[in-house]
Amino acid sequence: MQNLVHQRCFNHAGREAVARCPECGRFFCRECVTDHDGRALCATCLRRLTRVPLLQRRGVVPLVNVAQGTASVLLAWFCFYLIGEGLLSLPDSFHEQTLWQVPWTEEE
Repeated sequence: MQNLVHQRCFNHAGREAVARCPECGRFFCRECVTDHDGRALCATCLRRLTRVPLLQRRGVVPLVNVAQGTASVLLAWFCFYLIGEGLLSLPDSFHEQTLWQVPWTEEE
């Protein structure tokens, strides 16, 4: 294991190294490392670890979002359709003159 005191920054040869990137093993100064999930990573390794997956770059995710939105609208329409069908299937005698016979304010 190399001693950190005698190491120089990989990007800036004139600066002392303060951390070693656990991913690539290179030494870096304070400006060249970033804290990510409790580890000091260099910019190259951080970029590699946080890279956007291939599916998101190709436009598959927006298509999935559109499909989910369409399915949600169709599901809501179907639920309202079933509720309407249920209300239409009620016999006329169920709701004929029962609500308006006696006003609810005069009912005792």
